[in-house]
Amino acid sequence: MATAVETLGKLERRITISFPLTDVRTEVEKRLKVQARTAKAPGFRPGKVPLKMVAAQYGYQIESEVLNDKVGRAFNDAANENNLRVAGFPNIVPKEEAAEGQLAFDATFEVYPEVAIGDLTAVEIETVQADVSEAEIDKTIDILRKQRVHFHAKGEAGEHGDGGEPIAANGDRVTVDFVGSIDGVEFPGGKAEGYAFVLGEGRMLPEFEAATLGLKVGESKTFPLSFPEDYHGKDVAGKTASFTITLQKLEWAHLPEVDAEFAKSLGVADGDLAKMREDIKVNLQREVAGRVKARNKEAVMDALIKVAELDVPKTLIAQDSERLAEMTRQDMAQRGMNVKDVPFPAELFAEKAERRVRLGLILSQLVGDNNLQATPEQVKAQIEDFAQSYEDPREVLKYYYSDRRRLGEIEALVLEENVVTYVLGLSKVTTKAVAFDELMGSNAQA
Repeated sequence: MATAVETLGKLERRITISFPLTDVRTEVEKRLKVQARTAKAPGFRPGKVPLKMVAAQYGYQIESEVLNDKVGRAFNDAANENNLRVAGFPNIVPKEEAAEGQLAFDATFEVYPEVAIGDLTAVEIETVQADVSEAEIDKTIDILRKQRVHFHAKGEAGEHGDGGEPIAANGDRVTVDFVGSIDGVEFPGGKAEGYAFVLGEGRMLPEFEAATLGLKVGESKTFPLSFPEDYHGKDVAGKTASFTITLQKLEWAHLPEVDAEFAKSLGVADGDLAKMREDIKVNLQREVAGRVKARNKEAVMDALIKVAELDVPKTLIAQDSERLAEMTRQDMAQRGMNVKDVPFPAELFAEKAERRVRLGLILSQLVGDNNLQATPEQVKAQIEDFAQSYEDPREVLKYYYSDRRRLGEIEALVLEENVVTYVLGLSKVTTKAVAFDELMGSNAQA
């Protein structure tokens, strides 16, 4: 049986549930007899172990299972009888005072909130759009060339030339020996031999690169270098050191020509340059479309958070915080980082979790009120769109349709898009053109 529902706060509720102690004992004895049929003990044949020995070995475990089952069933029955939408899991503790022959428990829990969504026709949302021009295609080709760069000794004649005068310049790869000291004393990390880097990429401090420019192989230079106050090496941060560098090797960068061989290296079988540019354009357009969609979805989600009123269950925030902490731990471990002893306090993820839970409740309300569920046709179309960038689209379809969890991820994605389309169709929308570089530098996430 259960008492009437007590209201402890906006969302917090409490129910006291109880049942006869004899019910527990009867069920425990029943399960012990079942356990005894297969129980094993030294000196006894299987199934012939005395019930007292079975009780001594399994009694505590079985009693805990029975209590959990009965308390869980009683709580669920009480929640259903009172039409309660329980958020998360209840906190169930034994009640100190109970009627004779009864076991009693207090179940404290939260319920899902009422979600009030304001007038969407009055909401103002700014969306973005971007285009892919020939300049973006050229820029992408330059990046692809740099990714395929190879170096040759500068000043030595070769298949691709000699690279010009053999002095260090931006774009060259230099290999140097260096030693640094502060007040005449060398410091840890301030010395290296055969250290290679490309001038102009900013890997070294500006003074270091400036001193290297103009050197020839075998030449040395001594110069002062001031470490920034926020330098990662705390022992030298904010201090000035004296460095001596010696150029041991000088190489110039040869970028591959944009020709048929280059096109073939990008997967264009016949080396057709026009086809290569078209492929690059299609890929860029797909990437731009994805970024635009993400930015616009973010704008819609921000608008929904502002226009909706609801209390967010703390239980759900705590659960999602734990989930985010574990996802972060797994992600870092997969990247090869040792996180075995690294703490991941769930509190660090509470703000993000609160937003995620809030949006989830708002979206659920909108979907239910306006029939915005993902249809099988939409899900299939979304998977087919993903599959376009893979060599074997059929394998992508198989990947998602063979796992209900994966399919659920796609359904959730389509559902969000349905909500975005619905909200944009009602609200006051303005569209702003953004530069390609600005868009590609953003990482909008809802």
